[in-house]
Amino acid sequence: MRIKTHKDLKVYQISFGVAMEIFELSKSFPKEERYSLTDQIRRSSRSVSANIAEGFRKRRYPKSFIAKLVDAEGEAAETQNWLEYAFKCKYIQKDIAEKLIETYENIVGKLVTMENQSDKWRV
Repeated sequence: MRIKTHKDLKVYQISFGVAMEIFELSKSFPKEERYSLTDQIRRSSRSVSANIAEGFRKRRYPKSFIAKLVDAEGEAAETQNWLEYAFKCKYIQKDIAEKLIETYENIVGKLVTMENQSDKWRV
């Protein structure tokens, strides 16, 4: 399959899907977390796919492409951190936290592969 847009990238599809999972989960977080944990985890989880999309459009500029992938990687790590807080605060169950954190590990692995093989993505 030829990749025409960022939406064709498996890593984009996974990151978008997991961000939507987090959005649904975060609806049940306490109201007092609205302007802290809830906003932060929604922002960082959405930022992963947003950086992938932006990076894909910048792929003809290798440094910009890699920088956006690195940004996505950082946002994935931040989301993992917020998931840890959500679990420790008892807002989500351990198995759910572990599954989501593992999904972000998978995303990071795919991003690192893209970074290391950035020449393959040039247009």
